[in-house]
Amino acid sequence: MNFGTTEILLIVAVLFLLFGATRLPQLAKSLGATRKAFKDGMREAEEEEKAEKQIVSTPVTPQINQVHEGDIPEEVRRREEVKSV
Repeated sequence: MNFGTTEILLIVAVLFLLFGATRLPQLAKSLGATRKAFKDGMREAEEEEKAEKQIVSTPVTPQINQVHEGDIPEEVRRREEVKSV
């Protein structure tokens, strides 16, 4: 849908009639601030998504701990619980 010069002038004239010349700059300023806040929010969401992907893609290296013989069944149960989560 392409707007020609006549249509744009008609829209501007209707806006002047509805809001008046004093309210239009305020309206444009608030519209610009809203647009800027939306862009900032989108950029922030993209950065968070990248950070989450980086955390997920980072391999987890297993840690080897000394376990006493009596603690082996407890350690096996704990590791199975971690795997199931």
